[in-house]
Amino acid sequence: MSENLRLEILNKLNAEGSIGNTSAIFKDVSVESIIGALKSLEIQEKVEYKTLSTEVWSLEPEGQDQLDNGSYEAQIFDAVPAGDQGISIDELKAKFGNKANLGQGKGFKNKWIKKAGNSIVRLVSEIVDQTRADLEVVKNTGTHPNKDVLKDLKRRSLVKSAKLLSYAVSKGQKFSTELTKQSTDLTAEMLQSGQWKNAEFKKFNFDSLGVNPEGGNLHPVMKVREEFRQIFLQMGFEEMATNDFVETAFWNFDTLYVPQQHPARDLQDTFFIKDPAQSKELPGFWQSVKAVHEEGGYGSIGYRYPWSEAEARKLVLRTHTTSVSSHVLNKLGQEPYRPAKYFSIDRVYRNETTDRTHLAEFHQIEGVIVDKNMSLGSLIDFLDQFFRKMGLEKLRFKPAYNPYTEPSMEIFAWHEDFGKWIEIGNSGMFRPEMLRPLGLEEGVQVAGFGLSLERPTMIMYEITDIRDLVGHGVDLGFVKSGPACRLNKGITRESAHAARKPEAA
Repeated sequence: MSENLRLEILNKLNAEGSIGNTSAIFKDVSVESIIGALKSLEIQEKVEYKTLSTEVWSLEPEGQDQLDNGSYEAQIFDAVPAGDQGISIDELKAKFGNKANLGQGKGFKNKWIKKAGNSIVRLVSEIVDQTRADLEVVKNTGTHPNKDVLKDLKRRSLVKSAKLLSYAVSKGQKFSTELTKQSTDLTAEMLQSGQWKNAEFKKFNFDSLGVNPEGGNLHPVMKVREEFRQIFLQMGFEEMATNDFVETAFWNFDTLYVPQQHPARDLQDTFFIKDPAQSKELPGFWQSVKAVHEEGGYGSIGYRYPWSEAEARKLVLRTHTTSVSSHVLNKLGQEPYRPAKYFSIDRVYRNETTDRTHLAEFHQIEGVIVDKNMSLGSLIDFLDQFFRKMGLEKLRFKPAYNPYTEPSMEIFAWHEDFGKWIEIGNSGMFRPEMLRPLGLEEGVQVAGFGLSLERPTMIMYEITDIRDLVGHGVDLGFVKSGPACRLNKGITRESAHAARKPEAA
């Protein structure tokens, strides 16, 4: 169809020299097909064209009714008998319904009829139905010579207008009646064969808008991450750099006072790097870490085992962001003492079997507070303030064990919608066996806490399988339509249910 239409346009131009209006010649061809053919010919410089815009008027259903049966005012006039008796208003309404009021109003204005008590009587013996005549002109010509008439008919919802596009076409600089195939790309084969010398290339249309690229969308995990980040910043925390995904076992475990025979350091729990398998060296204070492991110190007897430098130099994917905190605390220990608060939110890796609640890669939220004269009560008070900003006001704490914190606590919150206590994080006071080798002076204490980022995201968006949130099985439609979360408004079933609906965006 496209090629035949282009040939038809070229042959018409060849025969007549120009085409004044395409709509008059190609009556049964759509405007889209015409402009497609003209643009293709214009690129080849075979034709030039100009757009013609014509306003075309047509009848509304009510206008067609009045053209077929007479205008409402004429119908009312014909229903009123001659003489002084006329016809009652109630009788007109019964016969014409809503048309009665419309016809009477126009009849009064034209001075064809008048009201006499409860009746309508004629003022003239005969009339000319001009409205019907005007509608017939619009029907036959698509317009009316009197613009005021069109305006009045449109006001009465009898006619409507539409823009009709057509084109005036003339010959281009390279006009011919033959269609040539243009090359869109300069290929290696053309260069090798020399075909490019005789090829005709399609011109680039730099004015074309092209296809609008889809914008990116924040993943629900990233939306919740930003909410947590803003809470930390509002509470005066500094963000730690988290770009070292590969750590030595020294930073990931040893500096945290995790013994080298601890199960967490086994192959089934940790991803070890194969090449290179070890770092070249350890930081200068590694012997202090070794000593506290082997012999203890700061009130501890240590683990009493031969600490291995080779084991400490192994490279692993970090299993927690506490290794990041360890770096920052070591740097802080080299400076004059100052209170500090730090946080990090980033990915960590565990060699775990994936299921509906576990992933091998997930995000950890961590915060540390450095100060003197802190106690467990100080940490509990802070956690109460922190989780209130998430909308969780009822907290419970359960004693727990961590190699690098003592005392340690699991954090539980009462969830109103779920009607139960849910575990939301872990916390504790860092042990001196961890802090002193890092360089922090006596009397400086550090409180730490952490939680998963995926867990509150799953609650917020009512997701029961973590694989629907992260990984290749994620529904991209959900990512695009998921609303922003507001942790300070509380995590509720209602908000989560709304988040699963595309229209909620």
